[in-house]
Amino acid sequence: MAKKEKMDFNLIQPFINATLTVLKTMAFTEAHSKPPYLKDQNTANGDVSGVIGLTGDSSGSLSVSFPEKTILVIVSNMFGERMSQVDDEIKDAVGEITNMISGQARQELEGMGMSLESAIPTVISGKDHTIKHITTYPILAITFSLDEGEFLSGQGEEFTIEVCIEEE
Repeated sequence: MAKKEKMDFNLIQPFINATLTVLKTMAFTEAHSKPPYLKDQNTANGDVSGVIGLTGDSSGSLSVSFPEKTILVIVSNMFGERMSQVDDEIKDAVGEITNMISGQARQELEGMGMSLESAIPTVISGKDHTIKHITTYPILAITFSLDEGEFLSGQGEEFTIEVCIEEE
């Protein structure tokens, strides 16, 4: 499959907005996005990832990848208690976070005239796991950093979302 030259950067902003909103409302912490970049390999930028397929006016996928330390901080903030290991409860939370980001982004995209539906999120975990976006379009990745919060250690907690939307 030949790679397309570009994806419309306007399509990425709803995913950035949704990510910031979900972290603020669910984990009670501010996140800040760094500039989007093209991702050219399949290795996830984290230890636990939620992946969700998108179909409708366009097709594509969203993934949200968290290093173990970062997802433990986020879920600790969500639950109001310190979480110490990636278990089924953490994986369920990653799936739900992915689903919420997808839902809010799709709502904003609908306001821009693009209707998308999503599948059920899949959660993948393990060091150096891979994410395969089935696409001929480039994959845009955005890294987010977290502000200090009750359970944050202040040691640069970050996570990454990847978005690919194939314009029909």
